[in-house]
Amino acid sequence: MKQHCIKIPKKKGEYVRKMLLDFEILDNSLKIGMDGTFLYIPLSREPTTGELNNLPKKTELIDFYFELQKKKTILKDLLDFSPTYEVIGDIALLEENLDHQKASRIANFLIQTQPNIKTVLKPLTPVTGEFRLRKFEITAGEPKTETIHREYGCRYKVDLAKAYFTPRLSTERSRILSWIKEGDTIIDMFAGVGPYSILLAKSKKPSNVIAIDKNPDAVYYLKENITLNLAKNIEAIEGDSREEAKKFANTADHVIMNLPHSAHEFLDSAILLTKPGGIIHYYGIAPEDDLFESYIKLIHLAAEGTGKHINILEKRVVRSYAPHQYNICIEVKII
Repeated sequence: MKQHCIKIPKKKGEYVRKMLLDFEILDNSLKIGMDGTFLYIPLSREPTTGELNNLPKKTELIDFYFELQKKKTILKDLLDFSPTYEVIGDIALLEENLDHQKASRIANFLIQTQPNIKTVLKPLTPVTGEFRLRKFEITAGEPKTETIHREYGCRYKVDLAKAYFTPRLSTERSRILSWIKEGDTIIDMFAGVGPYSILLAKSKKPSNVIAIDKNPDAVYYLKENITLNLAKNIEAIEGDSREEAKKFANTADHVIMNLPHSAHEFLDSAILLTKPGGIIHYYGIAPEDDLFESYIKLIHLAAEGTGKHINILEKRVVRSYAPHQYNICIEVKII
């Protein structure tokens, strides 16, 4: 069947496929097409301008004739609807607003049909509070909230009830790696259990990674994960990034600000941490009609307040977050 798709060189295929998954526009009902040079990745809808701008430069949007995927027994067939869930390690995490009966049906089918899933959790609250936590109900399987998640050759031990973690940023974490040069110093202001810090440290490019988090449980798992991944050039610090910034002023080649709902409250500290010529990787949640400009103004004001200037290097949509809202990233050089 004929379908709109992304045409991309094969060497970029897996990276783009994961981006399309993050944007929730990959059509999994069709087989990915290929020829000697290119992959043709089917789309479930037209990408937005912002989504297209974040794909690699050699991306083309064309029509292509696809084969249907071979029919498999999937949850949609068993349940008469297509459930949404994400898998973290051997734990499946359901949508938040499911009623008890529907959640139980999905959970039982997941346990029966997906041997890699040992526990199914249903969130009882949204992500809230200073430590970005939520409460869960164990809907099926083993009574636990702790697991080990594997991603890009790293392993992350996490208790989802004690520390925030999402696999949906795996492609973004890999992208940041391309910015890092050998010998760089990286400061991860809101490190959590270490998915950014450990991936970057294990690449052996940076000379030092300083991973900070205020949540003692997150730092406990961060230290566990440093050991688990044999990461040598990383320091885990339990503390407030504002206070730690005073100790590491003007030392960072890269500062990672992955606290999208409130990173703007820490901009002064991030600028203090960054050496001249260093780069801040700033994350936010933005409405589709104002993806970047309001955040850029805030960054400008924070820089001016410290007598510094900024140069915007890149701005991009990371993923869809909610209807008409996107998780965005702005790369800013401090001058």
